[in-house]
Amino acid sequence: MPYLSHDFILKNLVIIPTYNEKENIEKMIRKVFSLPEKFDLLIVDDGSPDGTGEIVKNLQKEFPDRLHIEERAGKQGLGTAYLHGFRWGLSRGYDYLFEMDADFSHNPDDLVRLLDACKNGAQLAIGSRYIKGGKVANWDRKRLLLSFCASWYVRLILWIKIKDTTAGFKCYHRNVLEKINFDAVTFKGYAFQICMKYAAVKHGFKVVEVPITFIDREFGTSKMSSSIFKEAFFGVWKMRRLKL
Repeated sequence: MPYLSHDFILKNLVIIPTYNEKENIEKMIRKVFSLPEKFDLLIVDDGSPDGTGEIVKNLQKEFPDRLHIEERAGKQGLGTAYLHGFRWGLSRGYDYLFEMDADFSHNPDDLVRLLDACKNGAQLAIGSRYIKGGKVANWDRKRLLLSFCASWYVRLILWIKIKDTTAGFKCYHRNVLEKINFDAVTFKGYAFQICMKYAAVKHGFKVVEVPITFIDREFGTSKMSSSIFKEAFFGVWKMRRLKL
């Protein structure tokens, strides 16, 4: 049965997985809390040795009711971090749950635009680089071509119309997440992002892409690896057989 918030006040939760993001995390938290819409924040930190978790816990004194942290032991992967965050948010009655990176490659101002898309009928809103109005800044041609071709490859295999299939900036209505079988989603990197979109489409939810500008990180280290790429390349074939 769909969840209805008490007094019809919509609750928004932004989930940000972190591993060694001390240069970015305080600026990101303060930026999200400065937006005109009210967003709560859940940081899922995988035992960052650089003190990211301590920075968040110190800021909780300033934002006691809006800033939350879940600490896990060691790097367990992006996908498991988001699934942990989804379960946490659903159990606490959030209506809209967002995925966003900590490194400002996703512009926090666009959270409002993703939320507006869902308020206007979308059940999953995707911050898209590859629809009209979307773009990527600070990437070389080789990396941009690889990303664009990856999305084309996914559309070909899964028969979905989403242009930016690997996008990680998203807003879900809780009904979408309640319908998806999380136990079947075992991917950790880009494959996780693809699988969640595919599941939403398979269940018949309305998916809308919102154009954004993706900006490569200025501080910290990218978590991209060859294993993440291989998981996505071969994982799309596996997704077709999953009971999502």
